[in-house]
Amino acid sequence: MGAAQDVVVQPDVVADAPFSNLSTRRHQMFPKLTAEEIERMRRFGEVHRWQPGEMLFETGLPGPGMFVMLTGVVKVYQRDGLGREHVVTEHQRGDFMAEVGQLSGRPALVNGVALEPTECLLIVPERLRALIVAEADLGERIMRALILRRVSLIEKGAGGPILIGKRNDSRLVALQGFLSRNGHPHSVIDERDEDALGLIEQFAARPEDLPLVICPDGSVLRHPSDPELATCLGLLPDLDNSRVYDVAIVGAGPAGLATAVYAASEGLSVIVLDARAPGGQAGASSRIENYLGFPTGITGQALAGRAFVQAQKFGAHVAIPVKVKALHCDEQPHRLELKCGGSVSAQAIVIASGAVYRRPAIDGLERFDGRGVYYWASPVEAKLCKHEEIVLVGGGNSAGQAIVYLATQAKRVHVLIRRSDFSATMSRYLIDRIASLPNVTVHPHSEIGRLDGDDSGLTSVGLKNPLPDGTRQFDSRHLFLFTGADPNTDWLRTCGVRLDPKGFVLTGVDGDNAACALSTSVDGVFAIGDARAGSTKRVAAAVGEGAAVVSQIHQMLAVDAAEAVALGA
Repeated sequence: MGAAQDVVVQPDVVADAPFSNLSTRRHQMFPKLTAEEIERMRRFGEVHRWQPGEMLFETGLPGPGMFVMLTGVVKVYQRDGLGREHVVTEHQRGDFMAEVGQLSGRPALVNGVALEPTECLLIVPERLRALIVAEADLGERIMRALILRRVSLIEKGAGGPILIGKRNDSRLVALQGFLSRNGHPHSVIDERDEDALGLIEQFAARPEDLPLVICPDGSVLRHPSDPELATCLGLLPDLDNSRVYDVAIVGAGPAGLATAVYAASEGLSVIVLDARAPGGQAGASSRIENYLGFPTGITGQALAGRAFVQAQKFGAHVAIPVKVKALHCDEQPHRLELKCGGSVSAQAIVIASGAVYRRPAIDGLERFDGRGVYYWASPVEAKLCKHEEIVLVGGGNSAGQAIVYLATQAKRVHVLIRRSDFSATMSRYLIDRIASLPNVTVHPHSEIGRLDGDDSGLTSVGLKNPLPDGTRQFDSRHLFLFTGADPNTDWLRTCGVRLDPKGFVLTGVDGDNAACALSTSVDGVFAIGDARAGSTKRVAAAVGEGAAVVSQIHQMLAVDAAEAVALGA
């Protein structure tokens, strides 16, 4: 294994085979290359040599690419920020060292040291992507191995940061969610554990310093933000302000990732920007069962992970977490101003920024964000409410998926809806599933009136009106809100892109011309997915728009090229 990239890959991302247990897939994780296969790979790399004791790659440093073993022996081992080491494996002739991070040369999660004189074929990330595309059968085996190796590292927490803090601390939960959604290995130690107490004392950490994060290089962060953690892990990309991309996509949800895959596979230069993680709102879905081609269902995070790796395979650049501050439409090419400083320029801009979770008007709601109030149901949140009673508000498909998932963890799920039932807002398969769950109780015509809590967080959820049985509140420390979302388009306010009264982007401004159906009021700017006015709020529809917008971008670029030639003549 070699370097690592901030991709979203969970165990079920690669569960194409009947067995999801990695122990049964070791032959796929570490396949042997034949002499003929190695010869086919030689045109993509260069031969390098190392002496015993020399490092081929190191944890936290940029990975140079994929290593194909020709002679010698290399020991691969993990080392965390506390200096603890564990041997992963040893590689010899016919093996290769890499994982999905090698597609983009991100910091390594493990170390590789030569045990004897060693010769390897080194294939740099750009050439590795070319190899995977050009050699389809060999590329498939390599890609499967790269993903499985990342999954293994995630399961072990190998090479990732160590998080120390209170189990239900909002910042710790947020950091766990950020790392999980980005498929980055990590481990968590509760502050009450003996090891944690020793580390807190060693680093003289005060209560306000928690959570404490020990990075792989040994550096320590005190109560860090997501960008600070990303910087420590080397996840923030180096952006070239002078480069002009063909396409810049704002948002890495299903629509944005679909655009990246189709555009990059057709030879366009592509960059995708997202403030948090791949997948958008769909990435937080515990299970999507009505997406075409997945009869047994797939988690939103798994679907996003597949698309994310696929986009990288074709050479799309992905910048996460990077927040766009403003779009400057009065410049050509268009320019995206970034909140962290710097900018990205592109001939075409695709607005795929989706929506942000709506916060209902409940007094004191902000007090409990991350301290009992949650807007999605990932394994991180589910673990917090295991064997406890929870309250969930919402009647759409996202709420339904969360109800089904949380019911497998919680003692009881109380669902509050303002309507009489789910029939007008939820898919029938979810309604039937919920009706069959013995530990789920649906309370129609009910709304939250107040929230109460203490220093540890939420303690109870009060109702506006008592239930038929007289119940006025639920003593619960966990409230999940699925009350809809608003378009994430505030960053467009400084530009001339037309929005509807609710903030959704208006498209098709040139009339009924199908070729312009996804164009906005500004030339070269397109909108797709949940941020677009009139869009169908479904993953399949978002993916379809992502594919359709690429053909419209091609037409725009062709017209621009023709005009440039005419002006030159």
